[in-house]
Amino acid sequence: MLKIDCAYFKGDRPCKFHKEDGIKCDDCNHYKPIRNKILIIKLDAIGDVLRTTSILPPLRKKYPDAFITWCTKSNATQLFSNDDFVDEIITFEEDALFRINAEEYDIVINLDTSKVSSSIAASANGKNKIGFVLNKKGYVEATSKAADKWLAMSAFDDLKKENKQTYQEIIYEILELDKTKIAQPILKLSDADLEKGNSLAKKWMLNKKHTTVGLNVGVGTKWPSKGWHVKRWEELIETLNSKNYQLLLLGGQDEKELITGLCRKYKFLINTGYNNSLVEFAAIVNLCDILITADSLALHIGTALNKKIIALFGPTSISEIDLFKRGIKVTAPDECKCYYNKYCTEEVSCMEKITSEMVMSAVSEVEKL
Repeated sequence: MLKIDCAYFKGDRPCKFHKEDGIKCDDCNHYKPIRNKILIIKLDAIGDVLRTTSILPPLRKKYPDAFITWCTKSNATQLFSNDDFVDEIITFEEDALFRINAEEYDIVINLDTSKVSSSIAASANGKNKIGFVLNKKGYVEATSKAADKWLAMSAFDDLKKENKQTYQEIIYEILELDKTKIAQPILKLSDADLEKGNSLAKKWMLNKKHTTVGLNVGVGTKWPSKGWHVKRWEELIETLNSKNYQLLLLGGQDEKELITGLCRKYKFLINTGYNNSLVEFAAIVNLCDILITADSLALHIGTALNKKIIALFGPTSISEIDLFKRGIKVTAPDECKCYYNKYCTEEVSCMEKITSEMVMSAVSEVEKL
């Protein structure tokens, strides 16, 4: 008898157990009936999606029998390739909206204050909605006092600046999870991903006797003001090289010109490329003993992979980022005057005031962790 209520039932194709072993429902020991359903909506950015995965271990512990569906954008799906906590990924660009409107959920979780995410949460058939929804007049509403605090911080820079809680502490409060046991973000690399990383290490002739430092020069295009000035990177590169560190240059397509220029000037730099897929980039970060980065996707990947991190902060919240006792935060001695502005208006930006000496001091400290 076909068991359509099983978590492994696909509808349009056989389940993995039938494909692998030819098993049919009556003879299957893997039957997992769907009783409780949880929908998590977190579309972007990829780094925000990754850091939000911290909620999964305590959620799974609190609702062990739940079928967890995560709605995101297609560019973030690789984050969940080996995630045992999520049963299903549905993508915003494909069938997510049709599915969400047709299905029923016991809990709908939306921790994003955007109107798009909030409208998805509002339209979902859910008994209990946590976080944010869009009301009939098109306004984003918080579903609780804890969520209202995060909504206010999204609206007022001064409140965001005053905040001393990490992002995980804030969303754990919204979900009423234990803040004393916050889980790290989850990113599991497959054996194939790890092997690819090992192959690159051999290609680049990385010596395990020397410390490998990843220099992430990328910050993307949303907040270019988060980036560290190129002359500071050059100063740091020269100092690190003089101390025999192995240097991997990290970035994406937006940093192609910067990466090319640095590699042309410093032949000893290892150019890791700027067209890597998400998991390829993660496998490269995994080769690093120390990661030096601004507030970016690489930071969240490094945190999930338990890397030693030196994080550089200027116009974004230093308090929100949790390095889970594996890193050091470095910020300018002067307060940022362009807080959460896309471009800096000052003659000398707060990021430029972070000196290479400050970062080298952090390198010495992080090696002791």
